[in-house]
Amino acid sequence: MNEQPFQWIATAPVGAASVLGEELAQFGASGLRDRSHDVRFQGSLETGYRVCLWSRTATRVYLSLGVFEAATSESLHAALMRIDWREHLAPGATLACSATGGNAQLRHTLYAAQVLKDAVCDGLRESTGTRPNISARRPDVLLHLHVDGPAAQLSIDFSGESLHRRGYRVESGRAPLKENLAAAVLLRAGWPAIFARGGELVDPMCGSGTFLTEAAAIAADAAPGLSREYFGFTGWRGHDAPLWERLCAAARARRAASSPRRCIHGFDADAEAVRGALENAATAGFADWIDIEQRALAAQTRRVGGPGLLVCNPPYGERIGAESALPALYADLGRVMREEFGGWQAAVLTGNPPLARHLGVYAKRTHRVFNGPIECRLLRFELDAKSAQEPAASVQSRWAARSGAQMFANRLRKNLAKFEPWARKEGIECYRLYDADMPEYAFAIDLYGREPRHVFLQEYAPPRSVDQEGARQRRREVLSVLPQILEVPVGQVHSRTRAPQKGAAQYEKRAATDQRQAVREGGLAFWVNFRDYLDTGLFLDHRLTRSMLRAWAKDADFLNLFCYTGAATVYAAAGGARSSDSVDLSNTYLSWAEDNLVLNGLASARHRLQRANCLEWLDARAAAGPSYDLVFLDPPTFSNSKRMQGVLDVQRDHGAMIRRTMGLLRAGGRVVFSTNCRGFKLDTAALGEWLVEDISASTLPRDFEGNPRIHRCFTVRHR
Repeated sequence: MNEQPFQWIATAPVGAASVLGEELAQFGASGLRDRSHDVRFQGSLETGYRVCLWSRTATRVYLSLGVFEAATSESLHAALMRIDWREHLAPGATLACSATGGNAQLRHTLYAAQVLKDAVCDGLRESTGTRPNISARRPDVLLHLHVDGPAAQLSIDFSGESLHRRGYRVESGRAPLKENLAAAVLLRAGWPAIFARGGELVDPMCGSGTFLTEAAAIAADAAPGLSREYFGFTGWRGHDAPLWERLCAAARARRAASSPRRCIHGFDADAEAVRGALENAATAGFADWIDIEQRALAAQTRRVGGPGLLVCNPPYGERIGAESALPALYADLGRVMREEFGGWQAAVLTGNPPLARHLGVYAKRTHRVFNGPIECRLLRFELDAKSAQEPAASVQSRWAARSGAQMFANRLRKNLAKFEPWARKEGIECYRLYDADMPEYAFAIDLYGREPRHVFLQEYAPPRSVDQEGARQRRREVLSVLPQILEVPVGQVHSRTRAPQKGAAQYEKRAATDQRQAVREGGLAFWVNFRDYLDTGLFLDHRLTRSMLRAWAKDADFLNLFCYTGAATVYAAAGGARSSDSVDLSNTYLSWAEDNLVLNGLASARHRLQRANCLEWLDARAAAGPSYDLVFLDPPTFSNSKRMQGVLDVQRDHGAMIRRTMGLLRAGGRVVFSTNCRGFKLDTAALGEWLVEDISASTLPRDFEGNPRIHRCFTVRHR
């Protein structure tokens, strides 16, 4: 470890790596290679320390120990055993190991981390006769392994914990902006130069004040890592404590030399947000730099001359009520920007990009970034006479007048005339109106509810071979005509892009709004969520399947495996099920299922919700023998959730799953197995001892007849 320079990796929020690279160059880094979410570089130990202490945009900092063979767990273990771990861990030091990525042999990150831990412990036992203690919380040394194909990158996590945690956040609000992303926005928007010229900063919707506090830290020349209590290198055997203390002393001197100037102003209409922002600013030590007031957006005026930066992260809907109010909010923000802050720079970070058109201001630059799992756009403006934009209504009318938009509108009218009378007659509130009927317009459009009505628009992600600009134009054409044809406000049109999902990504939260609405189906009510997840919580193509379950559930003990939001359980309970067990690994979905039962007055001790890995649960219940008369088995197509052991592949594993489920089925009962796996083929050989019936055609609702492969459904019974 004495050779110089060291090899380093610093991670950043997706889309902010280029800003991080500019920081790293200032700290003495060389050989910079940035990707979407990290920067690889060379530098001395001092360089690594400076990154941990001074970087405002880094998430983590890793000291690379090399790349090792990882085709199998055995080859990885052998390669890691060749490291002299005495160079890194002192006697009595504590250790933790983490892993990301994977390959065919190392599919699970917990397993890869276990291989790493075993190699370290085995190596130290051979060389010293003792093994390190394992500590999940703030270990002396935290090792990180990233498996990528047949190789694995091994590093020491110098940051120890995410660097975005500055330690000042007393109040975070309901949808907090990560501190390092806020800093990246400020650096990209030119705040350091604006401040150096005597400029001011205003956040007109400051929330918990993250932009304000990070802007003050930049102005005060305060090292963001100076107040942190823990780093991952302090217990490492190669740590140079005197060097680190010299760097910290220099940082303290720079902070002390700054003279406070009340040049940072925050406003918010919410009194609780203002209180939290004031607490955060005081905790961070920047109360002398920041002025915060409770004031509505529409009442804000520019109070200072000279250069300045307006920066904000408008709400996604969580603090202002119904999403339908958001277009007006953005229009107010645009008016304030144009009329009150002319001559300034502006930076708007939005987690709802389509709403940006309501600002009425041309963005000179647009950047795609992520705040955690939420995809955002950073819009940068020069607020001058040239930036005024055509009104949003005029833009929408122009797009709606295009020939493609008109053809699409005609198809929507035709489908509406076909399905709306049928839906009203059948008492159906939620149905699919359009499903890529015109191949060039590859969208699925679902209608939810009646008063109010919401539109859920899903775009099938275009392949790389398709012209991306043409795809964007077709998207704008579709969005321009939907509100008028379907008679819904723009704020009640919700859009998603559907692409093949990997692992837990298919279930991850997209936002943090907790916006939901009750809709009705089959005389029952269900909560749906249009903003936070890839799906709404109610699979419309299973409407007839759920109806069948209700008919079969009379006096039955019902089991719902991979229960999701419990819609099938609600149907079974309404059908007179004697009892039910609903099993899922997600606490979020189990809570959602409980809310659905409560919504229908069906919550009872007879209807149990159980958090478990369904495969492990089946194994654990095997000894109980036949316990259920009706089972609904609807597994995901694929899952390698971090909370599961191993990988679930429904095509490969369905036979074994059904076999285990049949062990719990009483004589005369039935298992209903459903899958949305495209190209699914039933393993008839594995299921030959039972009566299997393909009921797919009879479970396909009328509004999905144009997509007969949307799901496959089978009943399995004892002979």
